[in-house]
Amino acid sequence: MRESIRIIDQVLHEMPDGPVMAKVPRLLRIPPGRAFVSIESPRGQYSCYAMSDGSDQPFRLRIHDPSFFNLKAMNDMLPGNLIADMMAIFASLDTVMGGVDK
Repeated sequence: MRESIRIIDQVLHEMPDGPVMAKVPRLLRIPPGRAFVSIESPRGQYSCYAMSDGSDQPFRLRIHDPSFFNLKAMNDMLPGNLIADMMAIFASLDTVMGGVDK
């Protein structure tokens, strides 16, 4: 811990002065119309749907995380099992709840 504090102290003293936030240009500019992209991630299919009028703000943007789809499997897996087994079944799906609420 002492060494970590020394490293943090060294970084803070050698960091140049100036603005903290960099000016980053908008990178997402969807061409006019609709776009759908789907990729395979380690947890399943990750998909994104966007509608745009050509500006840098999409009209509609839907992101579906694999956990959103995987959570639906709980309806088929839970009947006939004990309530005590529910957490083990839930953990076996490797669900990330932050991705479910998107």
